[in-house]
Amino acid sequence: MVTNNQQNTLLKLSIQVSLNGLSFCILNTNTNTIVYYHKRIFDKEVDPVNLLQKIEEEYNTQPQLKTPVSEVKLCFCNTLFTLVPKKWFQENAAASYLKFNTKILKTDFVAVDEIESKQIVNIYIPYTNILNYFFEKYGEFEYSHHLSILLDKFLSFEDHKGIKVYAHNRNKQLDLFAVEDGVLLLCNSFNYTSKEDYLYYLLFVAEQLNLDPKKFSLNLSGEIHKEDEIYKLLQDYIQHIQFLSSEITYEIEEGWNINKSEEYILLNTL
Repeated sequence: MVTNNQQNTLLKLSIQVSLNGLSFCILNTNTNTIVYYHKRIFDKEVDPVNLLQKIEEEYNTQPQLKTPVSEVKLCFCNTLFTLVPKKWFQENAAASYLKFNTKILKTDFVAVDEIESKQIVNIYIPYTNILNYFFEKYGEFEYSHHLSILLDKFLSFEDHKGIKVYAHNRNKQLDLFAVEDGVLLLCNSFNYTSKEDYLYYLLFVAEQLNLDPKKFSLNLSGEIHKEDEIYKLLQDYIQHIQFLSSEITYEIEEGWNINKSEEYILLNTL
């Protein structure tokens, strides 16, 4: 539950849900310390009904998730989204924008996030059954789409001179962003199964935008590291590659093994 008791007003819960995994963490805002972290990756992608069952299993087996907290932030990770410049966005036609690149049902609930700094609206479909579950458990809470979190972060960087490409990896999904002088050129998500798939999507995007792999800067974040086979393959084709340094300043309580780079979205949701 969300509570206003003084003892728990310092605890903030961040939850990341996707059809192939879940992540949870609790931050003590008084000490700026992560006091709980749990991640579960599924053997295969599930549907929203089974996803809810997985979430219920976590709440039944993880006693820390029963801790009363003062704030809850939920992040949906899926590819059911589209971006629209704010000046062209009409709220009463939100579902119409999604029809151009994803299949939606009349019963689907459509949500929007605003990236105010760049006047961009992210229109997406959260899972209604998941929203209802957390509302019944916590009452009012905040929720957003994972690309909104990444866009807000990447577009806030001060050094945006020239063209930069950002690639975020999570559970065999590649989120790609191309930015030129602080202006977003492209944002898209791709599911991949091999390192060759990953390379193909990256080079295809570069070709469509007329980007020279020897000139643009590729910035990596999420579930990728220097020993990764994907990284080794990228080095054969991309000249300028760097890993985004973690700007997360939270301390981590002893006993919780959390990789700040891998949980880039979860921690930036807090």
